[in-house]
Amino acid sequence: MATSFQVREEGFEHQDDMPDVPGPDGLPSEAELTRLMEDKIPEPIRTKLTAERPIEIRPVNPFNPFAPDKRDPVRYSWMRSIDKLPDDPMVHHYLLAYASDFGLIQTSMNPHGHSYFERSMQVASLDHSIWFYRDFRMDDWLLHAMASPSAGRARGLNLGRVYDREGRLVACTAQEGLIRFRGDRK
Repeated sequence: MATSFQVREEGFEHQDDMPDVPGPDGLPSEAELTRLMEDKIPEPIRTKLTAERPIEIRPVNPFNPFAPDKRDPVRYSWMRSIDKLPDDPMVHHYLLAYASDFGLIQTSMNPHGHSYFERSMQVASLDHSIWFYRDFRMDDWLLHAMASPSAGRARGLNLGRVYDREGRLVACTAQEGLIRFRGDRK
């Protein structure tokens, strides 16, 4: 992962508008959605995948990784830490850098109707970058708007924009992922 930090400085400002999507209130979390499919998760990883996580994610447009459908290469997820965090801005940056990896790679598989849970898929993050633009709190909801403009040669490019609840663009992400289809494997 590459990260870009700088000292606070005045300068020109503009940003993309935040997508018009439902807010986090009332959306089920990924953990809740995963527990609904618990019986399909292989026993060796079931406990890990259904456990409470330090970062809560609420997908706006959830999908079933055990029965993926073809859809546009976009994803929207609200995320926040489950606990109050210290006021140190760097802690919030560190956690967003970690959390920004969740969900990006699946975006490039959406148009092909495949997911990371399939034995026929070999999936891995190849590189990941994040750029921070404005202060934010990771213990308040952030929207990660993800899109995949291209996939080819077993790789998918994924780009993200992270907004706070007020619609301020606080960070941008990029990831190239391995999305190798290895044929039907039972």
